[in-house]
Amino acid sequence: MKIKDVLVIPTDYYSDYRGDICTLWKTGNIRYVDFNHDKICTSKKNVLRGIHGDFKSHKLVSCLYGELYFVVVDNRKDSPTYKQWDWLMLNDKTRKQVLLPPGVGNGFYVLSKDSVFHYKWSYKGNYPDVEDQFTLKWDDEELNISWPTTNPILSTRDK
Repeated sequence: MKIKDVLVIPTDYYSDYRGDICTLWKTGNIRYVDFNHDKICTSKKNVLRGIHGDFKSHKLVSCLYGELYFVVVDNRKDSPTYKQWDWLMLNDKTRKQVLLPPGVGNGFYVLSKDSVFHYKWSYKGNYPDVEDQFTLKWDDEELNISWPTTNPILSTRDK
């Protein structure tokens, strides 16, 4: 990814005639991050989960089921990639994970019938809930993100 400090991490998985087994996290994989909170988000086709982030947490994210057009946006004013964005496909076939540092927001658009998105959080203190997060408009003209839709299903927050 072109966004400073964002890492795309392949997963270790095994597949045979019975199905698949995949390791998402093992202590020591990323030495400078101590994870303490997991969340799962399910979404339907054409849902766009807006660009959200905060300035205190690392997030390791992956698509456990389905296929997503995944976008990251740098919202760190002191970063050389400030206000730049990048994208990649996340799905249950490639099993890529993305590590997002504090100040980098993410959003995604669901391409498959259904999806399951996994967040693994690392933060000190209280959980950075909505009141501590930033939201960037998915169709912000300054960002000029190239989404694969012009009419997504949005939450009130993302409108």
